[in-house]
Amino acid sequence: MHLLKRLYNWVLHWAETPYGVPALFVLAFAESSFFPVPPDVLLIALSLSIPKNAFKYALVCAAGSVTGGAFGYLLGWQFWEIAQGILFRYVDQAGFETVRHYFLEYEAWAVGIAGFTPIPYKVFTIAAGFMRSNFSVFIIASLLSRSARFFFVGGLIYLFGPPIREFIDKYFEWATLAFTALLIGGILVLKFLF
Repeated sequence: MHLLKRLYNWVLHWAETPYGVPALFVLAFAESSFFPVPPDVLLIALSLSIPKNAFKYALVCAAGSVTGGAFGYLLGWQFWEIAQGILFRYVDQAGFETVRHYFLEYEAWAVGIAGFTPIPYKVFTIAAGFMRSNFSVFIIASLLSRSARFFFVGGLIYLFGPPIREFIDKYFEWATLAFTALLIGGILVLKFLF
């Protein structure tokens, strides 16, 4: 836990440097394939420093995350020996089997939901490559879900400024779970109707 707190503080320090935006891209890239600290931390810090640039930071974050997701896919597809070492730091074999089941059943929806929620996205990017998921579907689902996640955070800061930080820190997981439940409910309704 101490190491994770140090990593968190190290990520935050980039917001106070002129390299904050490139660091945001690199962090979003790394988090989608192997790094444990989510880019939301730096996205929030940068957006709070200049709220009018919140959407720009969200775009940089989404671009880094989708690019990193493609790298995670490549790891799972071509470098499984390395990728499984990363993957099994975040889930056990039973967890991986659950992810595998979701991919076989819901492919794009599994990627989309994982991309928006606090679930470690790298688990799904690596698994998508390992299972030879359709790459185009993977990229589109990643682009939509990661953009929605980061633009949601950026939009809240753009609209409400610094007071929204406490709300995001406190309720982000609950808000994403509610969004996911609504998304799944919508899918089930569509499936029932058609």
